[in-house]
Amino acid sequence: MSLFKGSGVALVTPFKDEESVDFETLGRLVDFHLEHKTDAIIVCGTTGEPSTMPDDEHLEVIRFVIDRVAGRKPVIAGVGSNHTKHAVYLSKKAQELGADGLLHVTPYYNKTTQKGLIEHFKAISESVSIPVIVYNVPSRTGLNVLPETMKELATLPNIKAIKEASGNITQVAEIAMLCPEIDIYSGNDDQIVPILSVGGIGVISVLANILPDETHDIVEYFLNGEIEKARQLQLKLLPIIKALFIEVNPIPVKEAMNMMGFNVGKPRLPLVSMTEKNREILKKALVDYGILIKE
Repeated sequence: MSLFKGSGVALVTPFKDEESVDFETLGRLVDFHLEHKTDAIIVCGTTGEPSTMPDDEHLEVIRFVIDRVAGRKPVIAGVGSNHTKHAVYLSKKAQELGADGLLHVTPYYNKTTQKGLIEHFKAISESVSIPVIVYNVPSRTGLNVLPETMKELATLPNIKAIKEASGNITQVAEIAMLCPEIDIYSGNDDQIVPILSVGGIGVISVLANILPDETHDIVEYFLNGEIEKARQLQLKLLPIIKALFIEVNPIPVKEAMNMMGFNVGKPRLPLVSMTEKNREILKKALVDYGILIKE
C-alpha cells in the first residue's frame, strides 16, 4: 500500500530567529494544508532546513507536526544523515513519535559507493517497521542512486518508494521498469507530469507550500486520465516554479510565503535572504499568476 498518492508538501520550518522555531506559525501552516488538498506532509525534508537543527529541535518539530495532524493525513519525517548510525537513531525516534513514513536522503559529502548505499539503507530499513522513501538528489549530495542500485534497495524490508530529483527522466523510466513494486514521487516541481507519465504516483513538492490545491490537481488530473488538464496546469505553473528555484531552496519559497502573509521568517545561516533583483522576479511571478501579495 502506498504512503500517499498526489501532492506531499515539503513543509518549510518557520523560525523566530537563529535559535528557535516559531511553533505557533508552524501550527498554522499545518492547519492550512489540512484545510486544502495536500495529500501528505513531509516535515524536516530539505525545505524544512533540518541540517541546521540539533537533534532535540529536529525531533520536536517532527513531534509537533505529527500531533497537530493527528492522523488526518500521512506525516513523513525527513531523518536522513550522512552518518548511518545517526540516520538509524533518528529513524527509530521518528517512528516512536508516530511518523507514518521516513524520507532518507542519500549520504552527502562523504558520499560512499553504490555498494555503500545498499549497506546504508539496509541498516536503516532493518531498524524500523514503517515505510522508507529513498531521496535521490545528486545536485545536493554529489551522489546518484543508479537504477540497478534501486532495484537492489527494493528488495530490502521497508524500502517502499523513491523521491527522484535527479532531473534525468531516462533514469526515472529505468527505475520504473526495474522496480515496479516501488512508488515513484517526483522531487522536482517542473517534472511532475513527465514522471507521472512513466509510472510515478505523486510529487514531494516545494510549490505546494504556496499552491497546495494546484499541485494536488496536476496529479489528480493525470491519474484520472485527464492528461491534457494535467499538462496545461503543469505548464501554467512553470513561471512560478522557475522563480521558486531562482536561488537555493528554501530561500525563494520562504520569501514568497512572507509576501503572501504566512510570516515564516528567514532561512537559517548559511542561507540568507534573496537579492533584491531576484526578489522582484519572484514577486512578479506571483502577481502574474494572480496571487495576492500582502506585504
